[in-house]
Amino acid sequence: MKKNVVVIVADQLRADHLGFAGRVPVNTPHLDVLASQGHVFENAYVCNPVCMPNRATIMTGRWPSVHGLRTNGIPLDPDAATFSRAMRASGWQTSAVGKLHFQPMGYPYEDYQLDEIREAIPELYEESVIGKFGESFRSWEDINWHFEQDVQLPDDYYGFDNVTLASGHGDRVSGNYARWARSRGWDPQTQAGRKNATSTYPSWDHVYESAVPAALHPTTFVTDESISRLESFAEAKQPFCLFVSFPDPHHPFAPPTEYFQRHDPADMPIPETFTDAHENSPSYIRRLIAKRGAVGSDPMMVWAPTEDQYRHALAAELGSIEFIDDSVGRILETIADLGLDESTIIVFTSDHGDIFGDHGLILKHFTHYQGVLRVPLIIRDLATGKGVHRELVSSADIAPTILDIAGAPALPKAQGESLAGLMSGDATGWRAALIVEEDQPFGVEDLAGPVRIRTVITERFRLTEIAGKGFTELYDLRADPNELRNLAIAVDSGELLSEARAVMLQEVLLLLDDSSVPFHAA
Repeated sequence: MKKNVVVIVADQLRADHLGFAGRVPVNTPHLDVLASQGHVFENAYVCNPVCMPNRATIMTGRWPSVHGLRTNGIPLDPDAATFSRAMRASGWQTSAVGKLHFQPMGYPYEDYQLDEIREAIPELYEESVIGKFGESFRSWEDINWHFEQDVQLPDDYYGFDNVTLASGHGDRVSGNYARWARSRGWDPQTQAGRKNATSTYPSWDHVYESAVPAALHPTTFVTDESISRLESFAEAKQPFCLFVSFPDPHHPFAPPTEYFQRHDPADMPIPETFTDAHENSPSYIRRLIAKRGAVGSDPMMVWAPTEDQYRHALAAELGSIEFIDDSVGRILETIADLGLDESTIIVFTSDHGDIFGDHGLILKHFTHYQGVLRVPLIIRDLATGKGVHRELVSSADIAPTILDIAGAPALPKAQGESLAGLMSGDATGWRAALIVEEDQPFGVEDLAGPVRIRTVITERFRLTEIAGKGFTELYDLRADPNELRNLAIAVDSGELLSEARAVMLQEVLLLLDDSSVPFHAA
């Protein structure tokens, strides 16, 4: 029997920033119930800790070095084999609502990255952009284009019959949301954002109280449109796949008033590793720590906040998470009211995490601490029971799992594995290690671009190597779960380092980039 699928994706949400994880004072009763009813994968890792590459991995079941979207700014191959395309071809209705980010959203930094790729690695630009889209490429998800006019995405957009887009971050979001909000008397282009905020935090412009009413916020738009899709699907009585993607809680941390004011920054806990001295960390990390409190020029880039900056960001982020939880609750209630509980698989995850105070840092890029690599992963299929799993699983496993338990044909080139066996209690032959990739055309101080990072994780250790730059990190996760002591330079750790490098070599060989264009410029 074909089952329905609802995939819910949050943006930049750590695995432990949910109520049932117990690490921060956040209230997520609906996601807590979902977790109690389904399968929780406590060691779910991204294939890449950056938005676009890992979103493409969720869709294709392949690592970024193989599906080709290796960095923000490069669009996913329009003909990519996605789980939605496989389901569409096999009789499922398919729909997407919210932030997709399979193509660039047109932020200045994404345009800048595309320019850097065009200049530094022209072969990659030629193959991935011009070769697939032509000289006149303009992203279907470009924020300004959607602000300018009503843009209709093409049929079969990465396997979706129809897409209702919310393109951007925070409260100033474009896509189909802009038309929806304007039809209700609110213009997100001119009335949202920090300049219109109800209140602001002066020490970081990515923390503010949004002036957008909750009823007109992008989170509500995604929820309302998803509910509308579910009602239409139920009426049609055909199997369906619905992809629901919230732009939050990615920064700017700017929830509407009733959520912004829920948490007092003074009550926010400081992470145990916030004061990490970074004595053995790479020099580019030490430089960030030395500039604590100085917000970087790139709004997406990792930096070192003060305690006050961290507390205000966390209080606002938790408000955004609770807004999402309320919205997920509405979606779950609709599924139940429509009588679809038994026939519908629900997946909840995030595209990547956020360091969010661990080791005195925040955001992402160039750091592979657990906070940015681990994501929530909950799968509820009432026919498979429930459980908590500690095996190493990957974002690449999501697509194969969906197709397997929904009764759809497998993706022939998927590298991930179905989690159905783990869900039934059989962990025989499950992976003992997994790889995380990060490829960037740019760098930071003391780390010139382009940059290629590879991390291998096992139950025992985390090894991170930066190709050709001389930076290595090795942590014994049994003895040092907080990743405070980099063993790569310890004289008594040669055996563990050799073992970790041997495991990394094998895992990298298993992936093998099958693209004709290398990303890394020698």
